[in-house]
Amino acid sequence: MSSSVFDIIKRPILIAGPCSVETEEQFLNTAKRLHEAGNADILRGGIWKPRTRPDSFEGVGAKGLPWMVTAKEMTGIPITTEVAKARHVELCLEFGIDVLWIGARTTVNPFAVQEIADALRGTNIPVLVKNPINPDLGLWLGAIERLEKSGLTQIGAIHRGFSNYSESYYRNRPNWQIPIAFRDARPDLPMVCDPSHICGRRDTLYEVSQTAMDLNFDGLMVESHENPDEAWSDAAQQITPEVLHDLINSIVVREEEFKDKHLLADLRNNIDQLDDQIIRLLADRMNLALEVGKTKKQQNITILDEERWRNIKDKYKKEGLALGLTDKFLDKLVRQIHLESIAKQSQHFLKKED
Repeated sequence: MSSSVFDIIKRPILIAGPCSVETEEQFLNTAKRLHEAGNADILRGGIWKPRTRPDSFEGVGAKGLPWMVTAKEMTGIPITTEVAKARHVELCLEFGIDVLWIGARTTVNPFAVQEIADALRGTNIPVLVKNPINPDLGLWLGAIERLEKSGLTQIGAIHRGFSNYSESYYRNRPNWQIPIAFRDARPDLPMVCDPSHICGRRDTLYEVSQTAMDLNFDGLMVESHENPDEAWSDAAQQITPEVLHDLINSIVVREEEFKDKHLLADLRNNIDQLDDQIIRLLADRMNLALEVGKTKKQQNITILDEERWRNIKDKYKKEGLALGLTDKFLDKLVRQIHLESIAKQSQHFLKKED
């Protein structure tokens, strides 16, 4: 993790604390127990809580900021909270909050992000940006860029999953391919995972946390409460500081580099050769599709042969499954090849005769 964002070298970094700062006693007790457990690098707590329904608990507001400052003085651990507008930023800067984060409901709104970026201009406080609630990589990257254009250099990302009405296992579907794509686009930025919001419940926190670390995330943001069942918001996904301690200690943190580099190089070389063959075979297949399109046009036959498509799809999915490939992967692969083949055939149908 970049020390320009957090002056902490170790991995994984752990951001921990209750979903909401409820009372001074609640936050100080939780902070004290997190400090005693010895895992938390940054204390988190929600002061302003953007809620879906107006009658839900929306946070204690600015009166909770002094409680967070007291917790920092008591434990020596830096503090962080979410900001959603310029006034939040101003108050956090006034009280000396160490790190800010922008929530998923705010990231989705470029106007709100720009307001925050403008309020932060001239400062260099660390800011973490959660992914937007919908799976839109561009919005996530755009929010980062708005902060950078305001002169901020200490920026990181938080992956907290994506809303999906059909989801049942996760509260927010992880869609790991999107944070992976984010890392491809911005390998210079640290990224932590928020398993609490991905899971929505305690029993799957380990699974998601371990997956994040296996994917080389820099750390975790986990919600921890002195009495989770009595929490005023998101009770089901919070755990006690002691349970969090056990969770963190059970996670396997793997090496970032392969020790036997010669073995890895040989394996990757074999993969590269196979990939070259795959690309050439796909190119040969699409050249044949062009010829098929030419023949179909000459014979005045429609491009799409639905019966053949169904037969091909069933045949190759059956063969692929038998060889250990997954149904989801095969479905995407066969469909993409078919769509490209249709596009190639269409070239002849659109071409005017001389």
